[in-house]
Parts: sequence; C-alpha cells; structure tokens
Amino acid sequence: MTESDLAASADTFARLAIELHDAPGVVETVDAVVQFALQALNCTYAGVALYARGSQAEIAAVTDEMVAEVYELQIATERGPLITALRDRTSVLIRDTGTDERWPEWAEKVAALGVRSVLDVPLVTGDAPQRTVGVLGLYSPEPDAFNEDEEGIAHILAQHASVAVASARQEETMAQAVDARKLVGQAMGILMERFDVDGDRAFAILKRYSQDTNTKLRDVAQHLIDTRKLPH
Repeated sequence: MTESDLAASADTFARLAIELHDAPGVVETVDAVVQFALQALNCTYAGVALYARGSQAEIAAVTDEMVAEVYELQIATERGPLITALRDRTSVLIRDTGTDERWPEWAEKVAALGVRSVLDVPLVTGDAPQRTVGVLGLYSPEPDAFNEDEEGIAHILAQHASVAVASARQEETMAQAVDARKLVGQAMGILMERFDVDGDRAFAILKRYSQDTNTKLRDVAQHLIDTRKLPH
C-alpha cells in the first residue's frame, strides 16, 4: 500500500469515526458501516449481520438484496463463512467461490449470484463470547479480490464498527428502559386514581396482569394507557 493510499485510508476512517459517533441508532450505525466499506475496500457489495441471542444471526444492513440472499442461505442452514465467523470469532476468506470446497453447496449458489470473493470479519468488543456483536461481510464479483492490505483495512473497519454498534445497542436499551419506566409510572397513576390505591398496590396489579397474561409489563402499561383497560 502506497503512502497516498495510507493517507486516504486514514482520512476515510476519520470521517467514519465522526459519522458513527453521530449516528442516532443501531440501524443508522450499520448503514454507515456498509457504505464506508464500499468506499474503503475493494468490494462491490457489503453487509452486516448482528448476533441475536436465540436466533444466532439477523440481517442488519446490506448494500444490495443479493447480500441478503447470501446471508439467508447461511442462516437457514446454519452453515457457511458467516456462521463460522460468528461462532468462532475469526475471519473467513474465500478467494474464489468457484473453487472453495469448505461449503460447496453454498459456494455454488453464491457463485451463481455473481460473487467470487468473500471476506467475513467478526465484530467483537472483547475476548468473551458474549462480546460478539456480529459479522461484517465483504463481497466481490472478482476472484482473489482481497489481499493482505484489504484484510488489514477490513479489520480496522470491523474494530470501529464493533464499538459503535455495541454503544448504539446499549444506548437504545437504556432508552427503552427509560421509556418503559415512564409508561409503567403513567399506568400506575391511572390505577391509583381509578381504584384509590397507593403506588405499591398499583404496581402489584400491573405485575399480576403481566404474569397472568404472559405479557411484558411495558406492554400491559401501554395497553392500559391506550384503552384505559387492563388486558384480559
């Protein structure tokens, strides 16, 4: 990589850091990551799949519907470079889907979609398995598209993306928790006024309906606020 290339990459990542910091949520964060991948790397398509407990992986952002199809093929069978990168927390490089023999059935289908080179890089924020955020996938119609320099840049991008996505998820979780507390407090106020009970009793009523109907406490509160009735 030449000195001018290094300078361009540094400028690209400086802009990426600013854009990721300013992104208002997870959706906007992963969209920024895949768009920067197209600018900074020798790929034609890019995507991000995020780890979701229970479902293993979910498609978060793609630059082309073809990438979603590549992901879906792997998520459905739980086999492929995406799944390996996610579970083993290691990068997977396929130099040519036309000759790679690790996942022959998947590779054949992907080659038919026009993809020859694949690079899946895990998004992680630490050594523990629970620190796995997801996977950044890079795709090219050309065989052997990703050299060592490309892999190095992809790992830098993945590091930026890992921290940004984890932070955005945490902020969204905190915002949801605050929203839930506000809803429950509003619902408790309705019950306290209607039945002339104190706060502890009002909360106990909400909790009992939540348990009896197998409904989240937040949703019970929202239902009461919207309809002025408790769910049956």
